[in-house]
Amino acid sequence: MTNNNSAEGFATISVAAILAESARRTPDSIALVVGGDEVSYGDLWRQTRAYAGALRARDIGPGDAVAVLIPNVPDFARVYYAILSLGAIVVPVHALLKAREIEYVLQDSGARLLVCAAPLLPEGAAGAEASGVGVLTVMAPDDSGFPRLEAEAAGAEPIRTYEPCRPSDTATILYTSGTTGKPKGALGTHFALVEQTSVLLTSVMDFRPGDVLFGGLPLFHTFGQTVVLNTGLRAGATIVLMPRFNGEDALKLLARHDVNVFLGVPTMYVALLEAAKTLPDRPAALRYGISGGASLPLAVMDKFRDVFGVEIHEGYGLTETSPVAAFNHVGTPPRPGTIGVPIWGVDIEIARPEVVERIELLPNGELGELVIRGHLLMKGYLNRPEATAEAVVDGWFRSGDLGTKDDDGYLTIVDRKKDMIIRNGFNVYPREVEEVLLTHPQVVSAAVYGIPHDVHGQEIAAAIVLDAGATVSEAGLIDFASAQLAAYKYPRVVRLVSELPLGPSGKILKRKLAEDSSGS
Repeated sequence: MTNNNSAEGFATISVAAILAESARRTPDSIALVVGGDEVSYGDLWRQTRAYAGALRARDIGPGDAVAVLIPNVPDFARVYYAILSLGAIVVPVHALLKAREIEYVLQDSGARLLVCAAPLLPEGAAGAEASGVGVLTVMAPDDSGFPRLEAEAAGAEPIRTYEPCRPSDTATILYTSGTTGKPKGALGTHFALVEQTSVLLTSVMDFRPGDVLFGGLPLFHTFGQTVVLNTGLRAGATIVLMPRFNGEDALKLLARHDVNVFLGVPTMYVALLEAAKTLPDRPAALRYGISGGASLPLAVMDKFRDVFGVEIHEGYGLTETSPVAAFNHVGTPPRPGTIGVPIWGVDIEIARPEVVERIELLPNGELGELVIRGHLLMKGYLNRPEATAEAVVDGWFRSGDLGTKDDDGYLTIVDRKKDMIIRNGFNVYPREVEEVLLTHPQVVSAAVYGIPHDVHGQEIAAAIVLDAGATVSEAGLIDFASAQLAAYKYPRVVRLVSELPLGPSGKILKRKLAEDSSGS
C-alpha cells in the first residue's frame, strides 16, 4: 500500500475478507449452487485468487475501476471478490442495459476493463468498443474472439491473499437508476459494506451457518450484492442462485433445495403466489421472507402468510445507504405496513421536504422526507460534487422518500417524493390507492401513477394485471376504488395490462407507464 499517511490511522479492511475468512473456517461447505453445479467455499476462494492473479498480470491494482457484466452465476462472485482483493474497484453493470448505456457507465466510471459473461457480449462488447475499454470474457467458448479470463487465470500465478485497504477506500461504484438525467455513480467504501454485513448478522437478519438463501435478486444491484452475496457468504450460508427469475421455477427451487430464507422484491412475492395457485410444490424449510426495493402491499403479505405459513420482514434502503437502513428485525414480529426501525448505529429522522438548504427535523407523527445518517452512507457521487452536496446536507442523506415516524421509532413510507400526484391541489399518494385496488379478489398487481391533465393538473391512472379468467371491467375497478377512496384520490383512468414493466431490480417502472399513457 502506497499510502503511509498516519492522519487516517493505520486500520485496514477489505470486503474480500468476507470470502477469504469463510473459506478458511468452512472450506468444504457449499457456498453457491446454480442449476446442478455446486461450489464450495474453499474452491470459490481458490478460483477467486487465480482470477485475481490474471487481473494483476494485466496490471490491475489498487484504485483501478473494473466493470462487471455477469448474471447470477458463480463467476459473478469470483470476479467481484477478485477485483476487490486487488484493492481495485468493482463497477457492476445492470444486465439489461443496452450498448449505449453500457458505454456511458464505462466512460463515467473510468473503467480500465470490462469483464463480460458470454451471453451478454452482444451489448457488452459493443459498449466497450465505443468507449475504448478492453473486454475479458467468462463462460465463453475458446473461439469467442475475446480473451478468456478462465484461460488467463490458468496461466497466471494466483494471489496469496487480499490487499489491505483503508476503511474509506472505494470498493464499488453502483449506478443509481437515475429518474432524472443520467445515472450517478454512488461510491461505496470497504468500511460501509463490511459494517453492513456485521450489523445485519448481529442484530437484524437471522442468517445461520448452513442456511440456504434464495439468490434470485440481481447481484449487480445493491440488495442482491450486500444482503444476499456478502452477508450470506459471511454467515457461511449456501446461496441458491437463479440467473433469471420466474415464479414457477423459483417455487420449485425453494422446495428442491430446502431454502430457509427467501429474499425478494414485492413483484417476486406476487409471482410466487401466482405460481402456488397451480403448483403443488411448497418450501417446507422456509423460516421467513425478506422484502425490500419497493413497498410491499399488505394484501401480498397477508396472502403469503396464508399460502406459505411464514412472515415477510420488510426493510428499506437505497444504493446510497449500502443499502439497508431500516428493517422489521427478525426475532420481533413485523409491523405490517412499516419498514421497521433504523438498524444499529443508524439514525433516520423525518425532515421538512421543502427546506432544501438545511435539515429541519419534524416531530414524530408528521409527514416529511426520510433523512439518514450513520456508518452506511456512501462517500458521494463520482465526479458530481453538486449532486453530492444536494443529497447529503448537514451530514444527513436526503432519501427523496416521504414518510412518518411513530413514538416507537417505527417508520412508514408513504411514497417517493417524485411519485406523489397532485390533483386539483390535493396530494395523492399512489401507494394508498394501490393498497385499495389490491384488495379486489381478481387483481394480481396494480401500479398507480399521475398523467398530465389540462383541468386538474394531474389525473390518477392505474395499470392493473388481472387473474386468469377475471371478469371485472375497467369501469368496475373504477367503481370499486371510488367506493373506498375520497373523490380526489380514486383513478379515473384504468388500463388492463398483461404485465407491468419492470426495471432490472424488479421495481415497477411507473415512469414508463406514464409515458405510454401520454403517448396513447
